[in-house]
Amino acid sequence: MRLIGVDGHAGSGKSTFAGRLAQALDGAPVLHLDDIASHDELFSWTGRLLSQVIEPFGRGDSAHYTPYDWRAHRFGAPRTLPAAPVVLVEGVGAGRRALRPFLACLLWMEVPPEESWTRGRARDGAEQRAFWDGWVPAEVRHFAEDPSRPHAALLVRQLEQRYEVLPGPAKGSGPNRDVTHREEPPAMW
Repeated sequence: MRLIGVDGHAGSGKSTFAGRLAQALDGAPVLHLDDIASHDELFSWTGRLLSQVIEPFGRGDSAHYTPYDWRAHRFGAPRTLPAAPVVLVEGVGAGRRALRPFLACLLWMEVPPEESWTRGRARDGAEQRAFWDGWVPAEVRHFAEDPSRPHAALLVRQLEQRYEVLPGPAKGSGPNRDVTHREEPPAMW
């Protein structure tokens, strides 16, 4: 099993790109990190992701996670994410330090933060204005403390009709290229 991370600023087009990439990969499953994060844990969801998704995948099992409902402010019923040869993990923080050892490849959506945030605010509308007012400084802090872009193997730019994929600043995503078939868990577990 190979995990592909798709990271970038909120509103940069990660979900759309991951959906298209999943189609190109014969329907690869996609985990949206918006389902793992919550209002109370915008960026402190790593433990839940490891226990509900990464550890089961490490055993070759399907993952079972509880998606968060951003409007109801609570976690919902468990959802299954099937084990597959390739699984996409998309969302802000998909390339964080704690996840990089599990990624076969990290892609970064190459959109400036201000443009991304403007797109995200327009997408979410007035209903989410207060959320965005708190989100932007939280995202700035997150990427200052744990930047993903320097570790991206590929940069993705959205053009008018297609995507352009360019070499990223990193040559690879880490020493462990797959989630399954490891002798022991990495030191961060």
